[in-house]
Amino acid sequence: MRSLSGWRLALRLARRDALRAPGRSILVLVMIALPVLGVTAADVVMQTSKVSGAESLDRRLGAADARVAFQSGITRVQQSFDPDDASNGDGAGFDEQALGGLGDVRRALGRDVHGVAWNRGFVRVETEHGVANVESSQLDLTDPLTDGLFAVEQGRFPRADDEVVINTALADRGFAVGDRLQLDGGVSLAVVGVGESAEYRDTPTLVGTAEELATADNGGWEIWLIGGGAVSWEQVRAINGVGGLVLSRAVLLDPPPDSELPAGIRAWSSGTDDAAIAVAALVVVMALLEVVLLAGPAFAVGARRQSRSLALMAATGGTPAQSRRVVLAGGVVLGGLGALLGVVLGIAAAWALLPAAQRFSNSWFGPFDVPWPHLAGIAAFGLLSALLAAVVPAWIASRQDVVAVLAGRRGDKAPGLRSPLIGVVLLGAGVAGAAYGALRPSSGEFFIAAAAIVSVLGMILLVPLVLAGLARVSARLPLTLRYAVRDAARHRTRTVPAVAAVAATVAGVVALGIATSSDEAQSEAIYTRSLPMGQGSISGYGLDAGGWSRMTSAVQQAIPEARVTPVAGLVEGMPTGLPGAVSYYLDFREPGVRERGRGDPVLSEYASALGASVLVDDAVVPAAIQGIDEADRERAAEMLAQGGAVVFTDRTVEAEEVRITGERSTAARSRRLDPVTVPALFVPFTSGYPMAAAVLPSSLVERVGAESATISLGISGAEISERQETDLSEAVAGISSDAGLYVERGYQADDATLIIQLILGALGGVLMLGGTLTATFLALSDARPDLATLSAVGAAPRTRRAVAAAYAMVVGLVGAALGAVVGFVPGIAITYPLTVSGETDASELTGPFLDVPWLLIGPLVVGLPLLTALIVGLTARSRLPLGARLD
Repeated sequence: MRSLSGWRLALRLARRDALRAPGRSILVLVMIALPVLGVTAADVVMQTSKVSGAESLDRRLGAADARVAFQSGITRVQQSFDPDDASNGDGAGFDEQALGGLGDVRRALGRDVHGVAWNRGFVRVETEHGVANVESSQLDLTDPLTDGLFAVEQGRFPRADDEVVINTALADRGFAVGDRLQLDGGVSLAVVGVGESAEYRDTPTLVGTAEELATADNGGWEIWLIGGGAVSWEQVRAINGVGGLVLSRAVLLDPPPDSELPAGIRAWSSGTDDAAIAVAALVVVMALLEVVLLAGPAFAVGARRQSRSLALMAATGGTPAQSRRVVLAGGVVLGGLGALLGVVLGIAAAWALLPAAQRFSNSWFGPFDVPWPHLAGIAAFGLLSALLAAVVPAWIASRQDVVAVLAGRRGDKAPGLRSPLIGVVLLGAGVAGAAYGALRPSSGEFFIAAAAIVSVLGMILLVPLVLAGLARVSARLPLTLRYAVRDAARHRTRTVPAVAAVAATVAGVVALGIATSSDEAQSEAIYTRSLPMGQGSISGYGLDAGGWSRMTSAVQQAIPEARVTPVAGLVEGMPTGLPGAVSYYLDFREPGVRERGRGDPVLSEYASALGASVLVDDAVVPAAIQGIDEADRERAAEMLAQGGAVVFTDRTVEAEEVRITGERSTAARSRRLDPVTVPALFVPFTSGYPMAAAVLPSSLVERVGAESATISLGISGAEISERQETDLSEAVAGISSDAGLYVERGYQADDATLIIQLILGALGGVLMLGGTLTATFLALSDARPDLATLSAVGAAPRTRRAVAAAYAMVVGLVGAALGAVVGFVPGIAITYPLTVSGETDASELTGPFLDVPWLLIGPLVVGLPLLTALIVGLTARSRLPLGARLD
């Protein structure tokens, strides 16, 4: 009780001190509340975007009690409580025609139940430009069991078999209420409503009862919505016995213990993700350290302002523990209020951000979800960070020289050697740990992440030594900079945490920036273009001359300025089950190499968007073949003109001839083609995949016994926009379902990488600005007597502005420089386990790939400190009231 009584007094003093110094208190609140606000908002948005099994019931079941799904050929299944989480099945007797139905459900349940068929699949809908693949549902939306599966915003639900409702994504393709849409095959359906599916936003969708929707491509599934009462877990198992996967409302709302799951399903459980826990722990530790360093200077200044009161307390018999308690109570009061404020504002921010976040997701978010247990932990995190930020100032305050403080003298003790030595050891350990992690490709990321924390801690212990060293060499600096450097070194209790906070922020941004940029550099380096940049191609199977002519017209209509070039190739890969159809392959080898026993083909892998592995041309290598220099192209043209083959290879070949073998297959039999040895030019590919295995002149096609035809259309001479690509894709699909359009846009950086870089830059900038501005204005508040003395001895009013700007520059530049140096260590190290790989393709790119994002690091390390100094210089007060100073 005596201890609690002491805390009550300390908390009362802390509350009064916070009210007496509102500026400093607001700064502390901001430092605590900002991270809590950000984490709270992110957590609420994430939890709202994650739709749990119970939350998803209405969008998956409507008003039904269960959903039962049968697949053709499956007669017995096992499942988790939610069948979409885990399931397996087998077909006893392998009867592909076996398909359960509503009768099986009734027999398994032992009662008569009402059921609504729900056939889901895809249909082809004719659009203004061609044909679009649309998700379809044959479902009676007027049945009460379907309530909640589709919301109509315009019009009404279908009442007749030739009526459908569509979602906004399909309406954007040119449909509205009252229009009729044509399915591929001539079926006409009237659009009577536009709304949204309960599941997906951006996927074009239509729902109706037309019989044609029941025959849509649905993968052999038959789905039933079941009403008539709850379906228990025992009944779910009974339906599993007849091949049905069951999503039961009752089971998901009140799941049985995991011991009730089948053994085969329990074995699928992944258990605890130790890697995710380790990463989360590292993030929490770094965030806690960051907040402590940001809030630390404010508590240091507060403890200094209380130094006389604490000295009087000690002079009248107060103990060091009581002095520490008074300072720590400030952390409790401000930390608790800041954490509460951050949580409340974070919830409000999350609610405001949800509409914007929803645009980045194709599936609808769940109801607004406030995870109170999570937020309680986040609030506790904020309170703990404030308490830890007050620990060092409290310890220093309890050990202050009472006589010196009562006499009006102040100043920190000279830095000792113990802390810098420990800092050097920790920094060395961090570098060693990062190097060790770089040599471990499997688990190196965790060693490097831990080494990053150790390095930051070592750097923090070295900051006092760095400041003291700068003060020693500052004699030649201008007055304002010299004053700022020496003042920062003299009052380390408020300067060191601020510099360390900036350094820790920059270190994290630099390390993560290098990691993401290097990972992206690897992806870009190993990307192989299928076509020249900006060009497109249309490839297809079974098209005759008329079909290719229609394709050409479609291109000219969608992209009038484009140039269309037919590409000829060997007709291969045709289905063999049709009368008269032929399939064959060609195998290119050096002469004297048997097909079996020794030697490999001259080309191990290739990739093509052209529709054939062997192209046919009598004059030149088609322009679509990339990765060949002009000299090889000229040599290849000469070889084709002489009737020889141009063969692409990814290894060294010294031969001047190639042996071509192949096979022709019909529905009746297969026949090996007679080998043909012909003159050849071997063109090496040292990077990427060739877009074909070879180019043959038409005369060789006849000798081999193969057939050639137009296999694709090359599109060049115009920049194809995304809208034109969509329109042309629909036009191509309208001509043939076996044809497709490809447009080469080069390597496209993942949106997530760009977002990460922007977040890193914004977060780093905010934390640097916050830390630097906080430290600067706290320093100016603490240095009022010194600045007043400067004014008394004749310093101009603008001198205070210059001193303030200089102090901000010192804190920002020193912290940013230290952070950049420390951040490069884990940043470079992480590139080894992240980007080093073995021979993955013909390019033999093994890494490591290192890409330093200077556009991110440069402004952060140099530009932001200068900007902060400018802001401080423009906003700082230039005149102070003079006061007497007695030392």
